[in-house]
Amino acid sequence: MNSALYKHMMSIHLKGMMNYAFGSAFYILLMFWLFPSFASNNTALDDLLKNLPAGLTNAFNLGSGFGSVEAFISGEYYGLLLVLILSIFCILFTTQLMAKLVDQGAMAYLLVVPTTRSKVAFTQSAVFVTGLFLIIMVTTLCGFAGYALFIGDLSNFHGDAYIQMNIAAFLLFFAVGGIAFLVSSLANDEKKALGISAVLTFGFFSLDFLGKLSDQIHWLRKLSYFSLYDPSGVIGGKVDLAFPWVLLALIGFVTYASAIVLFRKRDLPL
Repeated sequence: MNSALYKHMMSIHLKGMMNYAFGSAFYILLMFWLFPSFASNNTALDDLLKNLPAGLTNAFNLGSGFGSVEAFISGEYYGLLLVLILSIFCILFTTQLMAKLVDQGAMAYLLVVPTTRSKVAFTQSAVFVTGLFLIIMVTTLCGFAGYALFIGDLSNFHGDAYIQMNIAAFLLFFAVGGIAFLVSSLANDEKKALGISAVLTFGFFSLDFLGKLSDQIHWLRKLSYFSLYDPSGVIGGKVDLAFPWVLLALIGFVTYASAIVLFRKRDLPL
């Protein structure tokens, strides 16, 4: 890794990363603030969920109900809103770090200095993963803060399950970001990289979403790595964490490594 390039890129992109982190922090604090009002009606809400089609509750990660704050945020925040925030982050930032520089000709200036393409690509991937880690870390800490501020004694909070849910989110978007980074490393055009990354990310998300709606098309979930992410299952202790975590990490490492190798070998436009 090129440490000078890493520091320079972090100085450029840190503000943008923190904007996503603070946005995520705001929404998760909002969820904790809203929970007491939902909790007062949780019996009625749980009865409502029981009357809804199972596919609908599964699609929106509402299987855990509203009986606890952990179940509430797993469905209301980690099941959809955080997925959208981090999907946009992955698509935009990987494109800015690679394809945008190639498209604008700035990548040629980076490669003039005494470094290698592999180091440049590895450094850019490290910048992205750092940003993703910062967002998840701020979100995690604000979750504990939100519980203490709006709910009560942290000793009643299922902190282990909450941390596991955040690790699952990090690993999912480590993989999503790896695929988007691979696309960006191979593209000469910024808009094309954005388009392909968006189609892949939201396409795989849609396959998982549609597969949850009906048993007849449940097989669609097998085509999507989003099926490896189940925040409600983590909170309910219904899923085996080892296999999905290892597979998501493997997808991420393979795609980042492939991006570095292919970027080193490809022809760059003059």
